[in-house]
Amino acid sequence: MARIAFIGVGNMGLPMVRNLLAAGHEVRACDISPDALAEAAKAGATEAVSLADSVTAAEMVVTMVPEGKHVRAVYLGDGGNDGIIGHAPREALLADCSTIDIATAREVAATASEAGYEMIDAPVSGGVAGAAAGTLTFMVGGSETGFERARPVLAAMGRNVAHVGGPGHGQATKICNNMMAGIAIIAASEVFCLGEALGLDAQKLYDVLSTSTGQTRMMDTMNPVPGIVASAPSNRDYAPGFKAALMAKDLGLAQSAAADTGTSTPLGADAAALFRILCRNGGGELDCSAVYKLLHGDL
Repeated sequence: MARIAFIGVGNMGLPMVRNLLAAGHEVRACDISPDALAEAAKAGATEAVSLADSVTAAEMVVTMVPEGKHVRAVYLGDGGNDGIIGHAPREALLADCSTIDIATAREVAATASEAGYEMIDAPVSGGVAGAAAGTLTFMVGGSETGFERARPVLAAMGRNVAHVGGPGHGQATKICNNMMAGIAIIAASEVFCLGEALGLDAQKLYDVLSTSTGQTRMMDTMNPVPGIVASAPSNRDYAPGFKAALMAKDLGLAQSAAADTGTSTPLGADAAALFRILCRNGGGELDCSAVYKLLHGDL
């Protein structure tokens, strides 16, 4: 079992910590939110008094923070003097599970390597429900050595742990995945809006689509129409499994990557624009499937 410093114990991080603790790992938690830290302590983690305190004796450091600027701050600190790099033992494995831009992931990994650390980028798919159930998919970028070191710990939090390439490739894979997911939930929402306009029963339409060529995982697990899939966020007033604001962020990352590589992604661009509209209309804190409400005229 490992001594793990876990930085960022919010909606995703907290259930991940619970699964690490259940697997017998020792977790020292750090977060800027006292409430989040208190919840982690209730679960059995030790509260760290500072970032440096959390990582001093760590064998592995896991970070789950919102954006690239936060990843840069927690690893590099102010001028490189008060971040994880420099305070964690050189033998500690660093694993960033945030979803951020590829350039920042590679910059931080390169800085870590220069300082003598092994680092992986390991963003996740599965949302809060997957984090709670321990069924996340980890997309790991970094060396084969780093991947093999991380795999037993990541397996305590996820069902699928895949090595997808070198530094930054985890983020690249996650960006591609979420562009696909964003397009798919919009497609499902448009189809059910059209079906209603055509006089179709939503349940009967779903029963056919779910066994036909139109079947998608997003439609099956996050069906945007209330009453169709019992576990879907639409049945809880669109309480988020994956917030629309986060989908908007990830689609924006995908569009930045497309621009950087000269790749044509017209559906991705339209999806990013639609989620920005959803957020401007007050839907940012709802589940991403609430794009159906926007298309339906309810937002």
